[in-house]
Amino acid sequence: MDPIQSLPGTEDILPTCQWLGSDIKVAPVHTWQRVEEVARELFRRATYREIRTPCFEQTLLFERGIGTATDVVSKEMYSFRDRSDRGCTLRPEGTAGAVRAYVQHSLYAQGGVQRLWYSGPMFRYERPQKGRQRQFHQIGVEVLGSADPRADVEVIALATDLLQGLGLKNLTFYLNSVGDLHDRQRYRDALVAYLTPYQADLDPDSQHRLVHNPLRILDSKDQKTQAIVAAAPSILDYLADQSHWHFDQVQQQLAGLGIEFIVNPRLVRGLDYYSHTAFEIQSTDLGSQATVCGGGRYDGLVEALGGPATPAVGWAIGLERLTLVLEKLNPNQPASPEVYLVSRGEKAEANALYLAQQLRQAGLAIDLDLSGSAFGKQFKRADRSGAPVCLVLGEEEAAQALVQIKWLGSGQQTTLSQADLLQNPAQLRQLAQG
Repeated sequence: MDPIQSLPGTEDILPTCQWLGSDIKVAPVHTWQRVEEVARELFRRATYREIRTPCFEQTLLFERGIGTATDVVSKEMYSFRDRSDRGCTLRPEGTAGAVRAYVQHSLYAQGGVQRLWYSGPMFRYERPQKGRQRQFHQIGVEVLGSADPRADVEVIALATDLLQGLGLKNLTFYLNSVGDLHDRQRYRDALVAYLTPYQADLDPDSQHRLVHNPLRILDSKDQKTQAIVAAAPSILDYLADQSHWHFDQVQQQLAGLGIEFIVNPRLVRGLDYYSHTAFEIQSTDLGSQATVCGGGRYDGLVEALGGPATPAVGWAIGLERLTLVLEKLNPNQPASPEVYLVSRGEKAEANALYLAQQLRQAGLAIDLDLSGSAFGKQFKRADRSGAPVCLVLGEEEAAQALVQIKWLGSGQQTTLSQADLLQNPAQLRQLAQG
């Protein structure tokens, strides 16, 4: 019988690196855990609270929230009818679900600003490639209830703190304003007027977008389309006074925090709900799929999903891309056990299981050898484990309630009573470290 394989566009995250030739395909799970731990602590200090939303929602949520003309909704969503004939979709991003929860549970009634963060799997039917899968993972933040430019700057600073705190250095931060709804409509008209004479020269996707979502043409990767777009009008020339003021404030406050950025008037992001600030952080260590963080302001989304008019801003980081960069730049070894425990013989093996359980409850990381093989083979595994010390239990030690402590580096050994060890298990950590 042939073994069952994972579906294309999905990957297992294993305890060890997965390689594709000489390149890393998937970073090991301890690299993911490192990101999650650093992010969780950073969010705690910034008083962001975690929110967990379902992996699937009503299809209408994304059609209304993201926009039916976007590639995400029109081409990439995993949608299905459930047994009650409801339209359901695996979430393609995290913001719409977080806002739906904010509205459904009336979090706005608590007053003030809601600072939220989330993490988890997302789903888009895209062509699988390095750092981009059909099931992918994001960490994101949302600030709901503040129109102040300081909210934009706060979330951007949080993203840069996270990426720099993880050790990333070759980062470029791109910033733009897409204005409000009226600004974008004026700019849309000007952009369509400019591009229409070139319609036949645009790539097929851009020809379709010219009718349905012309701002997305600015994101085209087609070289011929890029050359046409290079001379297109700039959205910054179509911002009203209030939009200009907001964008100027964001730039000044970022500069005040020492955060360097490049204004890119072609940056529009791929989702219809963005307004005013839009930004991306890219890493030159990732290759063509360079964006590791993207976000912006979405002041109309809460109202579009049935809530009160509520300004909001946020971002998301793709963990596949981020962990690949981290593993490439600074391979992170998993933590070794503090103690490796070997045993041989029926009574010794039962005794070893008891000791391992007691020492684990005392807070020690114990790797218990379950092979039952000869001591020589167990000692080889102990050496490979990275543990500094090994506890050795034979039938004689078990009968006398003793345990041998062996330093794996030097081979030195000493004997200790099990009662003394369990009365003061911290001494084992001291022995391991000393």
